[in-house]
Amino acid sequence: MAASVRWVEMPASVWISVAAMSYAVRALPAASGLFCTALTIYVGLVAGLRGVLPVPYPFYFAAVAPMAAGFWLPFAIDRIVAPRVAGWPSTLVLPAAFVAVEFMASRFSPWGSNGSLAYTQHGNLALIQVVSVTGIFGVTFLVAWPAAVVSWSALHTFEWPAIRPGVTTCAAVVAAVLVAGGVRLSSAPSDQRTIRAASVSFPRELFEPGEVTRIYEGNVPGAALPRAKRQIAQLHDFLFDQARREARAGAQLVAFPETNLVVLRDDEDAVVDRARRLAQEERITLAMGMGTVTLGAPRPLENKIVLIDPAGQQEFSYRKSLPVPGWEASIMEVGDGRLPIHDSAIGRIGAAICFESDHPQFVRQIGQAGTALWVLPTNDWPEVKRSHYQLAAFRAIENGTPMLRAGSSGFSGAFDPWGRVLGVTDHYSGARTMVAQVPIGGVPTIYARAGDWFAWLCVAGLCVAGLAMLIAMAMAS
Repeated sequence: MAASVRWVEMPASVWISVAAMSYAVRALPAASGLFCTALTIYVGLVAGLRGVLPVPYPFYFAAVAPMAAGFWLPFAIDRIVAPRVAGWPSTLVLPAAFVAVEFMASRFSPWGSNGSLAYTQHGNLALIQVVSVTGIFGVTFLVAWPAAVVSWSALHTFEWPAIRPGVTTCAAVVAAVLVAGGVRLSSAPSDQRTIRAASVSFPRELFEPGEVTRIYEGNVPGAALPRAKRQIAQLHDFLFDQARREARAGAQLVAFPETNLVVLRDDEDAVVDRARRLAQEERITLAMGMGTVTLGAPRPLENKIVLIDPAGQQEFSYRKSLPVPGWEASIMEVGDGRLPIHDSAIGRIGAAICFESDHPQFVRQIGQAGTALWVLPTNDWPEVKRSHYQLAAFRAIENGTPMLRAGSSGFSGAFDPWGRVLGVTDHYSGARTMVAQVPIGGVPTIYARAGDWFAWLCVAGLCVAGLAMLIAMAMAS
């Protein structure tokens, strides 16, 4: 649900609200129940997504509508199909519908998996271990199913003989998932090799408000160019000095957040050469979130991550392939969609950039490649900084790969393959550097290998239930 961005600190509210809306849709007459639910969802999202969607007014109100429709649709499907399914299996319709709608949205919506019910449960590590098998859709199912059972039980006035099969089956499955998740966490090895890794973000006080944005847009008039070049030079000095400091403190890997290393096209070769010398002198790996700007070009920004090894060799330069819809998409040259993977002295390193991590099926390339560590440069804004940071834990678990999330305008953090936080800092608190001991080496996961099999299963089950309903209606007529 898109409002999960606001609800990340109140996960229980999601279970309660889904159960309440499910009951309202089923208990009220179809038309009024569906209308009241749709209106409630839309108003809630309009209030909850202020500042979250990068869409100006009045277009914001139109942009919220399809999101509200996506959250309302599972209730509509449940209202139509579930009453025609006998017994407690009718409670499976709502969670299957939620999974199907979220799955289709993650594949075809430009916003990817944003708004999934699963993300509201980020703090329940035992529960979210299931994403290593099912992806986020297993968590979505396990949030919506108990809500459907509660609604179904209320419609049966909580008569225990009637509701016992559904309640006990659902409770047993949820308990089994929690126990399995707890066992997975408790049995995780504690003797993995680790490296000291650091994320360094730039001090935005170097620039006036909006100035960096204008540079990214290639909008630097000739009279302002000397000043911009001086500021960019100061930025380079800061980032490279901080990287050297962290290297001398013991870091083996230093990362810069998304587009933090601002570079004008004509200066790119010289900046990369400087980075290569630094990496070679300090014997570190540099993973640089770089924004290369071609002034005056129709799409002036190349949003990249460049990896330099301790020998001073550039191992890859990858352009972001999935830009955020709107402003970023309008100014950015996109990449080829193949995430970079490099076998280094540290281990097999992979990378993706910010919004790409909102698309689980896209970044599954990391897990499929058996990556030992992945670097994720990001750049958020205040309204999404917490929810977007917490989303990264799901990607680490799905792919079984430790992650260094180098963040700017938000949180930097490090996660192990089980989604446990190893270190975190908030850019808005004034912190410019995050340091953590990050384990090297992934763990194989079913999701990385088999992908969205559970989501497809829910789609198939929903189609079978719908077909059976149509056949029954045809025979009855």
